[in-house]
Amino acid sequence: MIELGLARISRLVGESALPWRAIHVAGTNGKGSVCAYASSMLHACGVPCGRFTSPHLIDRWDCITVNEKVVEESLFRRTERRVQLINEQEGIGASEFELLTATAFEIFAQEKIKIGVVEVGLGGRLDATNIIKDPLVTVITKIGKDHEAFLGSTLTEIAYQKAGILKVDVPSIVDGTNPKEVLNVIAEVSKDIGAGMLRYIEEITGQPQSEIWALLSRAAYLRHQQMNISLAYEAVTLALSQSRISFVPVQFVTAIEHSIWPGRLQTLNIKSLTGRSQPILLDGAHNAQSAAVLGSYVDEALRKCGKPVTWLIALSKGKDLQDILSPLLKKGDNLVAVEFGPVDQMPWVQPMSAVDILGKARAVVELDRSWAAQGSLLDALQNCVKTSGERPMVIAGSLYLVSDVLRLLRNI
Repeated sequence: MIELGLARISRLVGESALPWRAIHVAGTNGKGSVCAYASSMLHACGVPCGRFTSPHLIDRWDCITVNEKVVEESLFRRTERRVQLINEQEGIGASEFELLTATAFEIFAQEKIKIGVVEVGLGGRLDATNIIKDPLVTVITKIGKDHEAFLGSTLTEIAYQKAGILKVDVPSIVDGTNPKEVLNVIAEVSKDIGAGMLRYIEEITGQPQSEIWALLSRAAYLRHQQMNISLAYEAVTLALSQSRISFVPVQFVTAIEHSIWPGRLQTLNIKSLTGRSQPILLDGAHNAQSAAVLGSYVDEALRKCGKPVTWLIALSKGKDLQDILSPLLKKGDNLVAVEFGPVDQMPWVQPMSAVDILGKARAVVELDRSWAAQGSLLDALQNCVKTSGERPMVIAGSLYLVSDVLRLLRNI
């Protein structure tokens, strides 16, 4: 279950300072990508580094990396068991995410990293990762509406929770394209607590501004990817400077170009599962903002041929169907609504009924063929491929669906 608050994680981790420093990243969209870019840049400089993101993709331990490699299952399980023993012996009653956070932080200590790149799990202010007291730098990405039951129903309420990661005298890098009310909240929180410099990444004629673009070609990246790279670059350069670690920006180029963040505009070959020769698009867009980005990309990259798109979509319970489906579906598209499977150690995450998804989709737009899948995910995939033929096919709506698809591919 989700239980926000810092009391339990404080007892798990202890009151002493962590033996490594952090780049702490909050936001609604883009924070995972920022973390991926940042840790790849740190690694390129030879800095012993770790990364902790959530949720996991396929296995529970793949959300923790050290020097750009997923930690070994044996190390994860040994460390997790020690954390669980503390939880049991002291009667802490920590949540699953608090146990995972403590495990990740302990692994970072054991592996003697210098800098950890840490993604907030939910919100920021009361998130377990906010046990980090003295980060090198904080980052706030694009903020939108999501998890309103926990963070508030307005952008200002949500922004207040996200801005909770700001710390006294610690600089912060902020996506300057956020709505004015969001930026005002961040500035107010920063002033109230005496945080360090706020550096806003602004856009000029739709292009995020950062020195890294003197070395990289913008043409290779979409607008939101440019923003995420800019945020990561500014955060890493600040962190390295404060750590007195020398670097040359050109070191980052190859790291950025080869950085991979699965399930985000990922081109995927599913021939081994379905026999389809053409690649499909896999994206975990699960809120209005990310759906708008995905919809725009599909319109520009896949619909130019004038052919309808076939969608395979699952969503978590509680999501706003209208806001997510509207940017994606167009008249004449096909839809297969599915439900993702149980999520390991996250029993509170439940799929929305495929029938409910289908009903709302049909109300949003006039589809060609649409149905709610009744069998296995593999059956749904194969039927989706038959319907799409050689036309574009997209899997979207949930990172948990992304996980199920990638797990199917791994296990064949």
